[in-house]
Amino acid sequence: MSVKPWMRVSSALLAVAWGGNEFTPLLVMYRTVEGYEQVAVDMLLAAYVLGIVPALLIGGPLSDRHGRRALMIPAPILAMVGSILLALGAGSLVLLFVGRVFSGLALGLGMAVGTSWIKELSDRPYEAYPERVSGARRASLSLTAGFALGAAIAATLAQFAPLQTVLPYVINLLICLPAVLLVAGAPETRHATAPHGSLLSDLKIPATRQHRFWFVVAPSAPWVFGCAASSYAILPALMADVVGPDYGIAFSGLMCLVGLGCGFFIQPLGRHLDRDGSIRSLAVGMVAVILGMLTAVAAAATLNIVVVLAASAVLGCGYGLVLISGLQEVQRIARPDDLAGLTAVFYSLTYVGFFVPMVLALIARFTSYPWLFASGAVIAALCLGVMAYGRRHEVRDLDALEAAAVAR
Repeated sequence: MSVKPWMRVSSALLAVAWGGNEFTPLLVMYRTVEGYEQVAVDMLLAAYVLGIVPALLIGGPLSDRHGRRALMIPAPILAMVGSILLALGAGSLVLLFVGRVFSGLALGLGMAVGTSWIKELSDRPYEAYPERVSGARRASLSLTAGFALGAAIAATLAQFAPLQTVLPYVINLLICLPAVLLVAGAPETRHATAPHGSLLSDLKIPATRQHRFWFVVAPSAPWVFGCAASSYAILPALMADVVGPDYGIAFSGLMCLVGLGCGFFIQPLGRHLDRDGSIRSLAVGMVAVILGMLTAVAAAATLNIVVVLAASAVLGCGYGLVLISGLQEVQRIARPDDLAGLTAVFYSLTYVGFFVPMVLALIARFTSYPWLFASGAVIAALCLGVMAYGRRHEVRDLDALEAAAVAR
């Protein structure tokens, strides 16, 4: 059976997502086995954002101008470099930091270029009966599956297998190798055009000027990984003394699996809620974010395993709904020649949320995590209010344009 074109790119997106998140459940290992402080570990968690954001903001627009394949093939190769450095660097913060940056570069290219490429390969002529939002759904599910499987398998190996600081990363190498070959055989959908300006002009993204992007999509975006990081970075750290050193890494992996698993399976709901011109899908996602933050208040206050797992599940639902809904909006707003660029801006905003664990670890010296999560719920509610205002403002503008057209 032949591999569908979108599946070729999906395999590479899954592989780089695997490499990006395999490190997350190992935070407990680096803290307890290697003796790194919590702030240093959270810094390593956020370090790969330093690779992700430049790769997103440069790779996405360049692929709109110069083709998808040339920018996507390096992604799994960079992921392999990152995994090698992480496997060698357990005792060195510098090597771990650099390895995380390489993992970020890989993931940034994969998310911006791969998401756009999958969307294009989900339309005609590559699909005989394309669905309206199948591209966003396939990309989002590939990304989430890579995040979940990478974290769960890395945690299991680190907890129960030998070579706990090496073996989890070797698995990513074995996944990335075939992904390079598969993505190299995917059909190009954006052929390179003749130079028509400077590099800076290539990086301009006209679609970012749209009111709907900044007032509807942007306020929700940081909550994608704000929810995810709360679920599988903050809560497992709070539970470290409860579950003990014998099962700390495995429990962290379980939290990743629960949160991202719920994020994976909730995404079809986002597709069913989606309507042109409506913010219903994103609004439901933000309600899930608020409920997740409130559940996290109870989890942080009680440190009960059942409550913590429930909080991880609700936060995962918020992650999944806001991710798929945001991608659907982006693919609706963008033009063909700036699809990857606008996707890159959206993902860059989502990764603002990945700094949440490091920031909260610093603030927690002066207050408690229940209060911090309660504050998160209030801020999420304010973001939902901004989105509702943005939608009403958009409707008023459309009504004014229609009235002016009738008057003429």
